Amino acid sequence: MEKDLNLNSLMRILRKFTALLLFLSLFVACSDGDDPISSVEPFSNGTNERNLIFVISDVHLGADLAYAECKENLASLELFLGEVRKSPNIKELVIAGDLLDEWFVPANIDTYNGKDQTDFVQRIATANKGVISALNQIIEEEKIKVTYVPGNHDLTITAANVDKILPKIHQERDTQLGLGTYSPIPEIAIEHGHRYNFFCAPDPISNQDLAPGTIMPPGYFFTRIAVLHVVQKCTELGDVLPIVVPNSSGSESQNLLYTYWGGWAKMIKAYPIENKFDEKIIVTKMDGFTDNYSVNDVLPYQTVAGGTIAVKLYNGIQDTWQQRENINGVAVHIPTMDAIKNAGASTGTDVQAQTQYFSNPKSDVRIVVFGHSHVPLINSSINHNGDKSIYANSGTWIDHNTLAPTKMNFVVITPQGTAGSTQTTVKLYNFENNVANIMNADSLKLQ
Repeated sequence: MEKDLNLNSLMRILRKFTALLLFLSLFVACSDGDDPISSVEPFSNGTNERNLIFVISDVHLGADLAYAECKENLASLELFLGEVRKSPNIKELVIAGDLLDEWFVPANIDTYNGKDQTDFVQRIATANKGVISALNQIIEEEKIKVTYVPGNHDLTITAANVDKILPKIHQERDTQLGLGTYSPIPEIAIEHGHRYNFFCAPDPISNQDLAPGTIMPPGYFFTRIAVLHVVQKCTELGDVLPIVVPNSSGSESQNLLYTYWGGWAKMIKAYPIENKFDEKIIVTKMDGFTDNYSVNDVLPYQTVAGGTIAVKLYNGIQDTWQQRENINGVAVHIPTMDAIKNAGASTGTDVQAQTQYFSNPKSDVRIVVFGHSHVPLINSSINHNGDKSIYANSGTWIDHNTLAPTKMNFVVITPQGTAGSTQTTVKLYNFENNVANIMNADSLKLQ
């Protein structure tokens, strides 16, 4: 009798242990794919219907892993893409900008290595062959539509060069190079978000005398200097930051340029480099630029305290913002002073979902997804018709996200009607530790 009891107890323990292993196998990704996490949410909707829309952004694949922002997370990204591919319910994968990174290169490095953009993009594909291969496998199987929307870090990368490494990918581009908005259904808008950023939106107006045809905004030069700081691990400025004070004339243009200087001064202090400010350390040789430039070339300056503020690169940029907005298809004008002041804040991007879409009487969009800020979130608000609307930011996949506590983020949109639901659901996840962790969720009913 005692032996029977012990045997029964042992069997109960074994059954519980087996059940626990089965439970864990649903959530832990296996390298051989025998127990795919794609069998559970968010990779499954519990039906036989293929209708889920996945959104990622800000992967920042670089051509040189010595300084690329995404290196440690590449294996996790490959695993994530593998689970996307195996899912029977995902309809679309949208890459909302900054997939390829032309900006995150130390200032003193020739980005193209004396060659051209085609070679540079191929070097990105070679350095990140696992990720590119995973994307191409999804594309080639034609079960899941893969859509690429450009961001600011891949601003000038042409559709032809994207096609060379990702043949048959769907590219959603505006007529203006470096921009795009994708609407998988009319009530949803997915774009990178840099269109509304003074430092990062395409600038086809400035510097045409120096680099004919350029669209590169000042954020490009800011990033090149900041990456040099990262490589140098510099803690103190190698030169004295020249001081600029407001122009005593009080002109609006000069006040705007003073605010623009303030943004640059803050950046130079936050990302110090060892070099003197007059050293020609910024190697361009791309997008029409052929010369090397110094920090002084991008910093507004003043020869007399209280006198005229001037700048070499981007001369007059403070007066052309509305013209840039028109060229870039910005629906609702952003005051220039606000655009300059808010360029460095993630909220400066987030608020544009409300401004450009939800509060815009010409827009019927109810769900907006941006990237760009690297700060993943979901917010709800009321639109101009009094209807609930949802904004999501898809975060980033870079190794070290100093702007938010998580990384490897993605957004999942589940259309209403799925499993009988009357609501369209927007969920935000991260893929840290190779597990899909839900961060936030909201839903609404579309008309």
